[in-house]
Parts: sequence; structure tokens; C-alpha cells
Amino acid sequence: MSALGTAEERLTELGLELPDPPAAAAAFEPVVRAGSTVYVSGQVATRDDELVATGHLGADLDVAGGQEAAQQCALNLLAQLRAAAGGLDGVERLVKVTVYIACTPDFAAQSQVADGASRLLVDVLGPAGAHARAAIGVAALPIGSPVEVEAVALLREDAA
Repeated sequence: MSALGTAEERLTELGLELPDPPAAAAAFEPVVRAGSTVYVSGQVATRDDELVATGHLGADLDVAGGQEAAQQCALNLLAQLRAAAGGLDGVERLVKVTVYIACTPDFAAQSQVADGASRLLVDVLGPAGAHARAAIGVAALPIGSPVEVEAVALLREDAA
């Protein structure tokens, strides 16, 4: 894949299609904008309103399955960013990504699972997708999702 081109072109090159931005599943906003800073609420591993996987890493899923779930979370996150910025090229910089992984107490590959989301974000956004990150193991996540991803991003001045 070429490092040149727009984020939308890279998305097409990768053969990826973003879903509609998922609606909030509880009493919160999916995206909050404060000036040029955007806070994207946690996105779970749903596609067409269905979880792509369920369970816990270390018991029900292996690292590869967790990475696939993380990639779906990242696609949902990109859909939220696209809506907030009026297009992916309105994202100036992804600042911080937090990845929560539902896992057994002895599972220690959270960073490998989180790489599923991080790599996809960089592949689509290019240099603007490079980010600080935390990968955190937790006991459970909403609706049984194995992974949840949230982010903070900066939008370009002219972004929607």
C-alpha cells in the first residue's frame, strides 16, 4: 500500500468499508468535540449491530481473534471520526488510544491484541494515525465484547 494519498483512498486500497457510526448504547455521547479536540467514546466490536466475537482473551479467544475484534472496534472508531470531521482527512492527528481487553487474570498479551486496532488506524490515517496508547486488561466489557477502543483526536481547523 502506498503511503501517499488521502485517508479515504487508503481505506479503499485496504479493501475496508466503514460502517455508519454506531449509536450510543447508553446515556452518553459517542463523540464530544471541544474546539479542535474530539473525544470518541469506547467502541465495541460490533458490525451491523452484532458482536463479531464474544468472551475473554485467554479463555474464549486467542490473540488473533482479539486482534480481529480490535480491528472492528477501530473501524467503528474511524466511522465516528469521519462523521465528526466531515471526512477522515479532517483528522489532523490521532493523539491517544485506549484499548480495553476482557481477559483472564493470567492473560498478558494485551499489547498484542491492541496492535490490531493500532495498525489499522495507522494504515488508514497514515502518519496522522500514529498515537500514544494504553492497553488494559479488564474483567468484562459492555454487551460481552472482548475489546473496546476509545480515542482522543485533533481535527483540522476546517473540519466539520
